Amino acid sequence: MTKLKKLVGACTVAMATLGATLSAEAATWRYAFEEAITDVQGVYASKFKEYIEANSDHSIQLFPYGTLGESADIMEQTQAGLLQFVDQSPGFTGSLIPEAQIFFIPYLLPETHEALDHFFRNSKAINETFKATYAEHGLELLKMFPEGEVVITTQEEFKKPADLDGVKVRVMTNPLLVESYKAFGATPTPLPWGEVYGGLQTNIIQGQENPLFWVESAKMYEVTDVLTFTGHNNFTTAVMANKNFYDGLPAEDQKLVQDAMDAAFDHIMEYQQGLSERSLEKIMEQKPEMKVVRLSEEERAPFRAAAEEVEAKFIEMTGDSGKALLEQFKKDLEAAKAQ
Repeated sequence: MTKLKKLVGACTVAMATLGATLSAEAATWRYAFEEAITDVQGVYASKFKEYIEANSDHSIQLFPYGTLGESADIMEQTQAGLLQFVDQSPGFTGSLIPEAQIFFIPYLLPETHEALDHFFRNSKAINETFKATYAEHGLELLKMFPEGEVVITTQEEFKKPADLDGVKVRVMTNPLLVESYKAFGATPTPLPWGEVYGGLQTNIIQGQENPLFWVESAKMYEVTDVLTFTGHNNFTTAVMANKNFYDGLPAEDQKLVQDAMDAAFDHIMEYQQGLSERSLEKIMEQKPEMKVVRLSEEERAPFRAAAEEVEAKFIEMTGDSGKALLEQFKKDLEAAKAQ
């Protein structure tokens, strides 16, 4: 039985490798992401598809959230060569690539649209260090981009960490995000996205975090009563390709992919201007009694202080490589904020 399992495993790996090689010549490329087609990742993917199909004979088949399983499933399918492209948040990739958890250190990313744009376009940490790290896991990192300020929706209002004592807040299965909410005073509760609405509805959890467009799109306002702006993060996502597939492309197709990624990035950064405000308006139209809380700088202070603890945890989890990455990250952020 053991020999049979080994043989089946070897055949599976061989088929996946062959699939990745053959797919380099395929006319249709498969691209999966974690949101609906009308959400930010879907808008980005649609622009990528539009550019590829307008400038080549290739076609792109898009797979929105749920069509091929959960986040872990689409990552496995990409690594196996069944998908050519995947868009996945470092929130999930962090279990595979610990350094990717850096995006969950609270109050690290800039808050202005201009600084975020400059950072993601020019960051050496993202565009050089991360590319090498992702490659070690069979992934070609093509582009990272922000999706919007993260807000926390809860059943009850909170103004300080002590108010979150005993409050179960849903988090992605990401060790550092768990540490963040522990530092914030809450009880972090990892749950697959498909279980979040029901979990809030039945009081298994009492809160969750996401960008405003997703709170509106996924109707999180229906099962929570308070929406709080803490300013602690901006949701980040990453588009990757199966590395065997990407390396097997001719130079002109690699350039085509890169140009399409650049066009989609330009488009999504423009699309996001005012998106949070529009999403909040839609939420309030649907639920006028939703309470919106914006923590003052004084109220944010203890949450900012907690970020130091999370930063230390990140270095503890990732060692010297994480420490060096964080140092470069901060240099890149300073350059972005100076713009």
